[in-house]
Amino acid sequence: MIDAPAGLLTDRYELTMLGSSLRDGTAYRPCTFEVFGRRLPDGRRYGVVAGTRRVVDAIREFRFDDETVAWLRAAKIIDDEAADYLSRYEFHGDLDGYPEGELYFPQSPMLTVSADFAEGVVLETLVLSILNHDCAVAGAAARMVTAAQGRPIIEMGSRRTHERAAVAAARAAYLAGFASTSNLAAQREFGVPTAGTAAHAFTLLHDDEKAAFRAQVDSLGAGTTLLVDTYDITPGIATAVEVAGPGLGAIRIDSGDLGVLARHARAQLDDLGATGTRIVVSGDLDEFSIAALAAAPVDAYGAGTAVVTGSGAPTAGLVYKLVDVDGRPVAKRSEQKGTHGGRKSAYRTYKPTGTAIEEIIVSAGAEWACPDEARTLQRRLMRGGRPVDDLPGLEQGREHLQAALVSLPWDGLKLSRGEPAIPTRVVPSNS
Repeated sequence: MIDAPAGLLTDRYELTMLGSSLRDGTAYRPCTFEVFGRRLPDGRRYGVVAGTRRVVDAIREFRFDDETVAWLRAAKIIDDEAADYLSRYEFHGDLDGYPEGELYFPQSPMLTVSADFAEGVVLETLVLSILNHDCAVAGAAARMVTAAQGRPIIEMGSRRTHERAAVAAARAAYLAGFASTSNLAAQREFGVPTAGTAAHAFTLLHDDEKAAFRAQVDSLGAGTTLLVDTYDITPGIATAVEVAGPGLGAIRIDSGDLGVLARHARAQLDDLGATGTRIVVSGDLDEFSIAALAAAPVDAYGAGTAVVTGSGAPTAGLVYKLVDVDGRPVAKRSEQKGTHGGRKSAYRTYKPTGTAIEEIIVSAGAEWACPDEARTLQRRLMRGGRPVDDLPGLEQGREHLQAALVSLPWDGLKLSRGEPAIPTRVVPSNS
């Protein structure tokens, strides 16, 4: 398992910029960095903020121990002055941002880092690696939850991604509304509920399917979920009910035409008296295949590869940009990039019914009157390098997202390609 020192979770150019700024005296100039996406992933109508709590925890732990500093010095990546600085590094700045579970749109200032240049510049890769991953997973997972129409989804993609990414993905999927995960580390670290019973290997281990089912039921009880498609599904279901009785908790189907098989399975279970036995389906499901099963008698889904890889959007495409130096707005002048200088405030307006209308991004110094129906989006996350006392937890983020999705216009919840659910308006500074 890769377990690099926290200080090395960065890119080399951040330390070369640090060293140069220390030498020319600009390292301690007050700066503002912002994290935002210039656009949503292709075809997506909204983004989901996930990972900000992980960012806060990561920044608190971001240090350069003696061994790391010595290695950087020996590798000629830093000089003596930078080595001395990094050996004492600790973030003392402020962090503001959208809370976990909030929706974001193009140009939304998801995270604002206020610190001197040296403290802020070395956090770029750390912050982006967390937010780009977690937001991508949460965005995909939220679409799957919408497609499932209230049916629970189990996250089971750990084997399809990096071992540490698997833990973060399970957390992000749960934030987005998944019911549970197969990943035990996610339960231990973040309290995400876990679920899981047996794979095909357990059935193949035994001399026949009946023996495998008997062993599982004896161990876990009749309320367990039996995997019935190792050989032939129809005899598998019959054997499952024979062994567990009509009180069998659930069957799982992991291959084939899931809609057709679920309908046949439901009819067979009912005929056998197992009317309360649930049907769980899995096998390379994404939001589109889940939506296609809406009319099928499916009670729960298992999603793996698609959710942990962002279902076609493995990164949220977020950037970390310097927007203010000494209170002076700064920005790259490339027309293609569309970066606006100056620290931003973010608001969202709503109809009296609670439906969101518009995202408004206001640059510092702009002449703009906040309408009564607007809601401020950013919240305090850290002050003086310490987390605020009322930092929302995972369950609060989960509830926040549920409420935020309800506020979207109906078109915004469609899985089809389209424009962002609400438009973004940037109010530039007058200076």
